[in-house]
Amino acid sequence: MHVQEWLDTVPAAAVYAVVGLVIGLESLGIPLPGEIILVSAALLSSQHAGINPFVLGAVASAGAVIGDSIGYAIGRKGGRPLLAWLGRKFPKHFSEGHIATAERSFEKWGMWAVFFGRFVALLRIFAGPLAGVLRMPYWKFLIANVFGGILWAGGTTAVIYYVGVVAESWLKRFSWLGLVLAVLIGLTSMLVIKRKAKQAQQAQGAQQEAEPVPAGD
Repeated sequence: MHVQEWLDTVPAAAVYAVVGLVIGLESLGIPLPGEIILVSAALLSSQHAGINPFVLGAVASAGAVIGDSIGYAIGRKGGRPLLAWLGRKFPKHFSEGHIATAERSFEKWGMWAVFFGRFVALLRIFAGPLAGVLRMPYWKFLIANVFGGILWAGGTTAVIYYVGVVAESWLKRFSWLGLVLAVLIGLTSMLVIKRKAKQAQQAQGAQQEAEPVPAGD
């Protein structure tokens, strides 16, 4: 069967469900490749007559906003013990250094950290739970969450869909380029955050060593 014919057999509802679920779970705080899934689905919509890019963008936006809101509620209820538990379960993503870097971003930028965090791989995972743990007012979180989620999900869908339509004759090649680009962006973001997290952890350790030890009685 030709690739195009096979793609046309993929149910649109299944694509919407996978995109909404993966992005929602990632926004909730579970490390998943939400951006890669969204890019792949947007490319697919450019060559699949049954997948509506507007519906896809709306589903992705809803998954992002709802997932972040659930993550906020869990973080607000779980508090610091939740971060400690996540650090044990996902040490590569929720290490003390990563959390320290994210906390400084929240302290410096407030609700803007939630908004811009949507565009950074690791911060997408942190944003909801950490905003809840730090008890950011929900109305501030909601505004940043909604606008950030719509701009990221809707904007990514629109750009990738348009690229797929314009480059229809090179779609197969471009789909791979899109996936490779998404992976490279994700890896670059992770490396930058990892580097900053390592620096924060080292600075925190140096500060603790420099603190005077209280004399015993």
